[in-house]
Amino acid sequence: MLKHRGFPGRLAGTDFQFTIRRANKKGVTPLTRRERFRDRKAADRQADRAFLEALISHFGDASFARGNLDAGRLSWLFGREVVPAEDPFDPADYDALLRVDMRAAEAAFPDLFDADPLQDREDP
Repeated sequence: MLKHRGFPGRLAGTDFQFTIRRANKKGVTPLTRRERFRDRKAADRQADRAFLEALISHFGDASFARGNLDAGRLSWLFGREVVPAEDPFDPADYDALLRVDMRAAEAAFPDLFDADPLQDREDP
């Protein structure tokens, strides 16, 4: 299992996990698309946003191996902002390639792509 060095392990100040320490001995947890309902807690939405932001800053729009990225956290974005980068795709493989769909990411999390608000401000 590839370990993504420099990738945040969790959302700071919370128990929302972004990476795992070791491969699961019972088998790889498959990625599944999880429905995000409008009534999700603000903390859950914040974790999704922070995880996507980490993916974009770490990988950009390039393909990346699933590796030690947490299956539960990936599943909240899988099939929308994070899509398979290979065909056929095995959702239960640590070496499976994924990529961030930048259009879907911008549509779902537009604040990640906003210009710097200080840059648009006029000087007095």
